Amino acid sequence: MSLTPHHSAAPDRYNTDELTNLATLYYIDGLTQEELSKRFEVSRATIGRMLRRAQEEGIVEIRVRQSPKQSDDLQHALVQRFGIMRAILTPDHTDPDKQRGMLASLVAGYLDKTLQDGMIVAVGMGRNINAVSDHAISTASRSCTFVCAIGGSYLGGEAMNPDHICRRLAAQFGGESETLYAPALVGNPEIVRQLTENLTVRQTLDKARRADLALVGVGDLSADSNMVRMGWFSPSELAEAKRIGTVGDLMGYDFLDIHGRSAATQIQGRVVGLSVSDLKRIPNVIAMASEPSKITAILGALRTGAINTLATSVSNATTLLQMDEAISLGRQTIVSGVS
Repeated sequence: MSLTPHHSAAPDRYNTDELTNLATLYYIDGLTQEELSKRFEVSRATIGRMLRRAQEEGIVEIRVRQSPKQSDDLQHALVQRFGIMRAILTPDHTDPDKQRGMLASLVAGYLDKTLQDGMIVAVGMGRNINAVSDHAISTASRSCTFVCAIGGSYLGGEAMNPDHICRRLAAQFGGESETLYAPALVGNPEIVRQLTENLTVRQTLDKARRADLALVGVGDLSADSNMVRMGWFSPSELAEAKRIGTVGDLMGYDFLDIHGRSAATQIQGRVVGLSVSDLKRIPNVIAMASEPSKITAILGALRTGAINTLATSVSNATTLLQMDEAISLGRQTIVSGVS
C-alpha cells in the first residue's frame, strides 16, 4: 500500500482503500502507530491524521460500551417498573447527533438479529427513526415489508417522510416498502376520516396494523422538537397544549400527558396514522428517544402500555426511573394524607 496523499483533492486526502487498510491494521490487527509509521515509512503524525480521517469518513466507528452491570441493572429496572419486554440503552454523548447515531446503531443491530422473512414492519418518522436507516447493515438476505404507519410531510426533510425511511430500510435489510399516500397533518378530523376511508390509504394502514414489529418515535414540545420546528403547533396552540399538561406524542399521532392519557390538544385527531390503540395490537413496538428533553414524553408514552421495547440513553433511563418513583411516592403521600 502506498500512503501518498492525492494532491488534486484536499491536503492529506487518501483514498478509501488506503484508509480502510490502515484502520484494519491498527484497530483489528493491533499494530501500533509507531509500527505503522515504520512499516509505511511515514511519520506518526501522518498515521494519526489518516486514522482521524478514517473516523471522519465513517470507515471507523468507535463505540464505548457502558459498564455491562450498570446497563443490565438499568434494563432490568425498566422492564420491572414499566412492564416492557426489553430496553436498549446507549452510553451518553454530549453531541445530540452522535447520541442519536449511537442509539440508532444499537437499534439497527437489534433489527438485524430480529427480522425474519415475511415480517411486516410498521415505520414512523422523526430523526431517531431516520437515523436507523442510516446505520442499518444487514448480515442476512431477507424478504420483509416496511410499511409507512403515518403520513408524510414535505417540511423537515427526509426525517419526516416515512416513505423515504421505509425505502432505505427495505434496501438495507431486504424486502419491499409500502407508501402511505396521505399527508401526516391535515386541517381537521373530518379530513382524516375521509382520507382513512379511501381504499388506498385504508389498505396501507390495515397492513401497518397487522405488523409484527413497529419502529416509532417519541416527540416532545421543546423548541427543537419536529412538531414545533415544522409549525404543527402555533405559538398559542403550543402554550395551550402545555397548559393542559401535554408532554409529547407517540409516533406523532397521539398527544399525551405524563400519565399516558390522551391530551385534548387542538391538533389531536388531525394526524393520519396509527393510534396508540393500534400500536397495542402489534407484538413488538420499539419506541426510540435519544434526547434528554424527552424524559416526560417518554414517561407518558411508557404509561400508555403500547411500548414493548424502549430505546434510549443511559442517563434518560436513570432519570425515568427516578421521576416515576418520585411521582409514585407523591401519589402515596396524597392518598395517605386523605385517608
